[in-house]
Amino acid sequence: MKLLNHTSKYLAILLVPLISIWAFIFYYAMLDEIYDSLDDGLENQKILLLERLPTNPEILEHNDLDLWSHAITPISKKQYEQFEDRNSDTLMYMLNERDFEPVRVYETTLAYNDNYYKVKFITSMVEEDDLIQDLVVYLIVLYASLMIAIVILNNLMLKKIWKPFHSLMRQLPDFRIEKNHHIKTIDTNIEEFKLLNTSITTLIDQSRARYLEQQHFIENASHELQTPLAIIINKLELFLENTKLPADDIKTMASVLDNLGRLTRLNKSLLLLSKIENRQFVDEETIDFNSLTANIIGDFEDLASHKHIVLDLEEHSNLNFQMNKDLAVVLMTNLVKNAIIHGQRNNTVTIKIHEKSISISNFGVAEALNANLIFSRFKKISNDKKSTGLGLAIAKAISEKYGIGLEYRYSEEHIFKLTFF
Repeated sequence: MKLLNHTSKYLAILLVPLISIWAFIFYYAMLDEIYDSLDDGLENQKILLLERLPTNPEILEHNDLDLWSHAITPISKKQYEQFEDRNSDTLMYMLNERDFEPVRVYETTLAYNDNYYKVKFITSMVEEDDLIQDLVVYLIVLYASLMIAIVILNNLMLKKIWKPFHSLMRQLPDFRIEKNHHIKTIDTNIEEFKLLNTSITTLIDQSRARYLEQQHFIENASHELQTPLAIIINKLELFLENTKLPADDIKTMASVLDNLGRLTRLNKSLLLLSKIENRQFVDEETIDFNSLTANIIGDFEDLASHKHIVLDLEEHSNLNFQMNKDLAVVLMTNLVKNAIIHGQRNNTVTIKIHEKSISISNFGVAEALNANLIFSRFKKISNDKKSTGLGLAIAKAISEKYGIGLEYRYSEEHIFKLTFF
């Protein structure tokens, strides 16, 4: 959910109790005002009646509320003195509505020519159920109008205010530090956005500097290690060729050469893994995995024949994917080589290519491997001293770089499956 819509959601939720409370207060305030207005009108009727009495004394004979809007009843002086004016609500049958409707009643007294009277005035009043119904309708209209206004405000005015923020959000998903991308910030007078622009620019500059330092360190360290290792291996090989040594010393020297060879391979693998994780392989193209897999199988034919293993390629569909070609070769090479090395002699390694997946299966040890550890660094499946324990870790790093699913499962065969999303 976008930030503006997220804000609108909370405003919509907040408005419900606010409008409900406001409606409750407004309803009773309006009723109070209506009652005050009706009571003032009834008191005004009393004043008008007193002004008309001298010229129209027959008014005192009006005692039927059905005929007049007032009823006058004679009372004693004692009742007159003890009576207190009062207002009340009651129901009265209305001919036009053919139903009982609420009316406001004002009861008071008056004295005229030493006679005392109780006077009851009535007037129609608003029906509360109709008032509540109308109020609810208007509140719904008010709520809908407010929400429409808020949405318009968010999508026009606030969108313009948040333009610097949205500009950054559009650029960040495509930002790649290894491609020397730059983030363009929009000038703004809002302090928070100024701080955001400054912070992001500073962070990117610092990250790029650290990235370049790390990249140079890895390359230099690998180069500095590779050169002396190659020199040591060459000199030892020359020494063995030109010097006659006892059998035990030759075995010792051979062991040293094996370990130096393993150290060389380990150095190359760690360098490759570091380059992958630092996203130094930026060139991408559409890879034909059918052709690539066929070429890799051809390269491993000798190794497979040596172990009496048959490489079976099943192409059910064509699979093309956008990625770095060198990494695609490393990915498939590591998985195919792993299947051959750990496969049983006189058996088959099967590679199946589907439209969105590649599975590589072999017959190895007759039990499932630990799926949580198999892709960890330096985790060896076999006791092969020449193995660096980084082959599957490198394959996992490449698959994660391009969002390719890499999973392992066991079902009589050991199966590694690549899923291309």
